[in-house]
This record gives sequence, C-alpha cells and structure tokens, in this order.
Amino acid sequence: MLSLGAHISPLLAYPPHAPRLRSRPIPSAPASAGARTASPEPPCFRRRLFAADRSRRPTMAAAIAPEAGGSLAHDLGSAAVTAGVALALLRFFEELAKRGVFEQKLNRKLVHITVGMVFLLFWPLFSSGGYAPLLAALAPGINIIRMLLLGLGVVKNEAMVKSMSRSGDCRELLKGPLYYAATITLATSVFWRTSPIAIALICNLCAGDGIADVVGRRLGREKLPYNPNKSYAGSIAMAVAGFLASVGYMHYFHTFGFIEESWYMALGFLVVSLAATLVESHPISTQLDDNLTVPLTSFLVGSLVF
Repeated sequence: MLSLGAHISPLLAYPPHAPRLRSRPIPSAPASAGARTASPEPPCFRRRLFAADRSRRPTMAAAIAPEAGGSLAHDLGSAAVTAGVALALLRFFEELAKRGVFEQKLNRKLVHITVGMVFLLFWPLFSSGGYAPLLAALAPGINIIRMLLLGLGVVKNEAMVKSMSRSGDCRELLKGPLYYAATITLATSVFWRTSPIAIALICNLCAGDGIADVVGRRLGREKLPYNPNKSYAGSIAMAVAGFLASVGYMHYFHTFGFIEESWYMALGFLVVSLAATLVESHPISTQLDDNLTVPLTSFLVGSLVF
C-alpha cells in the first residue's frame, strides 16, 4: 500500500512562496490484490499543510512586534514612573533638610545612598527595546540639567542646595552632585542592566562611598597612615557595602534573566570594590572628588575583570 507521503510530496516540491495551483488529483498506481488504494487527501488537509509551512517562516510583524508602539508606550510610562519616584525622593530629603531632622552632612549622604539604589530597582520595568536604556536615563539626565541650573545660579532652591552640598554653596553642585548624576546616566544609557559594570559603577558610588562617610564619621577613630582624613572603619565599610550591594543587584537582575550570576562575577565585584576603596582612601580623591574617582576606578577595573 502506498503511503500518504507519496501523494503530498509533489505539493512540497513547490517553493513556499510560489502560488499553489489547483490540479487534478494524481492517479495512484494499481494496488496489489486484496489491498485498498489510498484515497486522495481532501482540500482542507492541503490548506492546513501550507498554512503550517507559512507559519514557520519569519514575518515582518513577528520581527517588529516586540519593539513596536506598545513597547514604546510602556517604556515612556516606566520612564515617567521612575522619574516621579526619583523626584519624590529628592523632595522628601529637601523637606527633611528644611526641618533639620538630620544634620546636613548625614542628610546629604542619605540622598547619595538612596537615590541611586532605588533607581536600580526600576530598571526591570523597561522593555528590551533599543531605546529603553535611553528612556530610563531620562531621570538622571534631567538631574544633570538641574545641577547645572542650580550650580550656575540660574535657578534658586536653597533647600535642595542644602540637602546636596557640604557647605551650602550652590557652586558645589557643579562638582560631586554633577559627577554623581552623570555617572548614573552613563551607566544606564551605555551599559544598562545586562552589564556587571553598570552594577559596579552605581553600587560602589552610592552604597560604598555613601556608607563610608556615615561610618567613618562615627566610628573612624583609627586613621589611615597615608591619609589622616580617612579611617579604617570607613574604608572597610565602603568595601563591604559596595560589594554586598553589587552582589545583591547581581542576584536581583538574574531573577529577571538580564545577567547570569556566578561566583566568578561575585569575585569580580569584590575586586572592583576593593580597588574603588583604595582609590577613595587616597588623598587624590579629596583633591579631585570621590564622586569622580570612585566610578572611574570601578569602570576601569570592571572592564578588566568582567
């Protein structure tokens, strides 16, 4: 008995893009005695066959659908939510500075720690589109403009200046706070959530450097021999905080499938945090700005180990 493939093989000989011509059924060969001849397949079977073949070929709709208007609207909404949360945090710490809840230096470091760490939490909201990191970078990018306007005296906001500067001088915003916003903008728009360098940059700058100052001012009795302005307690706190924050966000982004966590990556984060701590404790960081030297060191060392 002839198999059904003998009847449909002529159909499959046509290219998938060629129009299907209707023709008379191909007569089957005489069957042996006592055997039944196979009946020709019905037209509905042929339609299903070609429909399945067409469904296996990539289409333009399948190629552009994930990045089409729906994803753009989603990312615009995510950018609005992220920027709104960042602005709300800054407003919150401005109000704390007005009321004198914390001393000015502590309030400034709390801003330093929380804004960047919270910002990272919102990265998974965005799609995988090529424009997603640019839209995510809008929030810190807008903060760059704010630092420039405040630092140059174009816009007046004493509460914000007080919450983000050491001395209350608006021109100070053109250094550390501007470097801070620029680092987060660069890490977001260039490296994004699939790169451990982005995690190392932000975690060592925000968690590491921020915790170092808080702990160093309270427990830093023993000073470093090569820098009397830095302490063992502050430097140890920076290395530990930067490393733990990096590993925590490695696992966080791994749960969303953005990166593959590993012991090697965790060891790389430890190396980066130690290098950033050594540079931050050096007097050159005081002369320049640790908001510049810490992310620069994290980038250079991270580029070597990851």
